[in-house]
Amino acid sequence: MKVVNSIRSLKNQPGSQVVRRRGRVFVINKRNPRLKARQG
Repeated sequence: MKVVNSIRSLKNQPGSQVVRRRGRVFVINKRNPRLKARQG
């Protein structure tokens, strides 16, 4: 999982979902699991 300043480039990938958990913003992608990231 990457920690990035902006998840905008990752949320445009096919199959990506933006999820808020515990005050942090996560990107999860079942189709391409390498694109997991968190912000904050």
